[in-house]
Amino acid sequence: PASPPLCPSLAEKTGQVLAEFCRCYREQYGVALFNSVRYEIEGNGGPQAQLLHRKVPLEDHVIYSGNLFQYIEENKKWRNRFCVVPHNYGLVLYENKLAYERVLQPRVLVNSAGYKILTSVDQYLELVNGSLPGATPKSGNTPILKCPTQFPLILWHPYARHYYFCVMTGKEQDKWRAVFQDCVRHCNNGIPEDSKVEAPAFTDAVRMYRQSKEQYGTWDMLCGNETQILSNLVMEELVPELRSAIGPRLKGKTQERQRTWIQISDAVYRMVYDQTKTQYDALLTKCELERPQMESTIRTDMDQIITSKEHLASKIRAFVLPKAEICVRNHVQPYISSILEALMTPTSQGFAEVREVFFKEVTDMNMNILNEGGLEKLVEYMEKLSQLAFHPVKMQSCYEKMDQLKLEGLQQRFDVSSTSVFKQRAQILMRQQMDDAVHTFETLLHQELGKLQGKDELCKSIQRILERVLKKYDYDSSTVRKKFFREALLQITIPFLLKKLAPTCKGELAKFQELIFEDFASFILVENTYEEVVLQSVMKDIMQAVKEAAVQRKHNLYRDSMVMHNSDPNLHLLGEGVPIDWGEEYGGAPDAEPAPDKRRRAKQVVSVIQDDEGALPYEAGAEALPQHEEREPQEPEPPAAPGSVQEIREMLQKEVLEDAGGPAATEAQERLTNGAVVTQESGAAEGAPREAACVGDPAPRDAIPQGPGSTGTLSEPRSPAAEQRVDPESPKPSDKETGEAEGGEAAQTEF
Repeated sequence: PASPPLCPSLAEKTGQVLAEFCRCYREQYGVALFNSVRYEIEGNGGPQAQLLHRKVPLEDHVIYSGNLFQYIEENKKWRNRFCVVPHNYGLVLYENKLAYERVLQPRVLVNSAGYKILTSVDQYLELVNGSLPGATPKSGNTPILKCPTQFPLILWHPYARHYYFCVMTGKEQDKWRAVFQDCVRHCNNGIPEDSKVEAPAFTDAVRMYRQSKEQYGTWDMLCGNETQILSNLVMEELVPELRSAIGPRLKGKTQERQRTWIQISDAVYRMVYDQTKTQYDALLTKCELERPQMESTIRTDMDQIITSKEHLASKIRAFVLPKAEICVRNHVQPYISSILEALMTPTSQGFAEVREVFFKEVTDMNMNILNEGGLEKLVEYMEKLSQLAFHPVKMQSCYEKMDQLKLEGLQQRFDVSSTSVFKQRAQILMRQQMDDAVHTFETLLHQELGKLQGKDELCKSIQRILERVLKKYDYDSSTVRKKFFREALLQITIPFLLKKLAPTCKGELAKFQELIFEDFASFILVENTYEEVVLQSVMKDIMQAVKEAAVQRKHNLYRDSMVMHNSDPNLHLLGEGVPIDWGEEYGGAPDAEPAPDKRRRAKQVVSVIQDDEGALPYEAGAEALPQHEEREPQEPEPPAAPGSVQEIREMLQKEVLEDAGGPAATEAQERLTNGAVVTQESGAAEGAPREAACVGDPAPRDAIPQGPGSTGTLSEPRSPAAEQRVDPESPKPSDKETGEAEGGEAAQTEF
């Protein structure tokens, strides 16, 4: 159901915040449109990327799927859920695996933008206690949540509802944590980077709005798409008022007050979201209608607008620059090298690890092809390699290098609330560089395949192409990192300088407004020009610091004077072609299904530890868990208590065995008692159909093949009907979530 309307006072406050933001956005929209047209006309040099960028994103894969337990707040029970993470990184929770296979409606859809992934109840309680209005709870009080295992996974959000999960082993927890973190990382990056007008207009409007409230520095809640970010902006102002108004009225024990506060905050957040979406969509529509006329004016009067802006900038520069240079010299310049070093060490280690992971995967593939066979094995491994950048577990060793990033005292000095903004940006760049390297490698290899004869020639060609791609990666990696360092230094120092200069400069800016012609007032803003002057005051020092770091070579950066000319002039033309489908092109599997009814089979990126609810290490499925040497040791069983493991066991036994009658119940029973066979990493069980090899890769993290002869874990054979797949009609998580519906009904959409 739709969210109930906000109460008048909250709706009015939300409207005031949005009205002020809309004013900022309309101002920034004109500036962003002018900058976009100017860039299009004048262009901007810069180094050309050597690696190819994938034009069409991979969409026919599932990142991960498997079983975990979710705490249902409505009945205070832990229930088994089958979780699927599709290519768009939403968390989709089904009643069980059978519901997913039958393409039934999911129970919950979660967009994880703005969430934190916690792996201990103590971490969660600390955050909850900090947000509770009123006195801090005493340590002896009963906690709000009890987890029946030692391996919780909690999704915490400062405003929206929280989600509670748990698994049975440490390996499962590590894998799910990596998957959840990748979901958060992807969903946080919700503003499309290919938008040259709307995206900069939006981010600048958010920054200007917050600076008007004297809130400078980085903002942790710049997460998600535009509507989610705006909702966070509104909640940032509403929550203090809610605390003071509602906090004293909360009654009951500590955990009850905590639970009530979380529910109130979530309800307000959803209502704010609905109002925000309506107003923001109307704003976009209005700006889009005005755009043709504005763009026509810009193209006609481009030279006059540039001349007018340069005249304004020269006047502001004469007033501001002397003060800004003193501030830079005394408060910023001495710390630039320290900030840069703190950024460079973990970032360069992360990009070096990306290179190492890519090298190892291709080398292992080459060895396996040499030992096991030619083109058929190549197709199998290339389908896996093409998805390497989207493998959260294999990429985890790269991402975790950024956990070392600490700015120590610099963080307080420059009012940086958290380093998470920089960590996530670097991790997104790592994933992009990995995908560019993989895409370039597969494009070059695909071009060579028609000329090769025999296994030996194929392996030699793979090695040559790998070396070419690594050289290109080294160059692009250097370029991307230097740009990241410059942007991060500006993101840290500019807000600090603006805050320092505000008392002496900001009040005097109004007098410069008269220098702007009225016809050009939509494209030239005094505030933006002032910030550009402040940026110029520190940019020289930042550029020099990055240049000196490149000269030292300890972080494997190219000097700015090193320009790598394109040694493959036709390579970028190859990148414009149709995406390569290795299985379809070289697999030779006939397509027996009619096109309208065909369901694309999803290639699962991450291997599953236990992919069937019947195989979880509970009493109900203990006989179905095969004994073998790689089996995860059983965790000690906690004492039985209401809502704990014993209750879950009983629930599992009833829920799985008493599922829908007829063939479905028989199939569920067969899956509980079916034996297992040793499989290769491809997931193809002995005697199973060939296409089952595309399902996924059932090896645990430490059992991923590292060379010839490696095998995966034990996995049950599957019928074609039970394979992982993405249905074209299946629900795709948007920025809305779906609430719990305990009656087995289709989930209802909510934010």
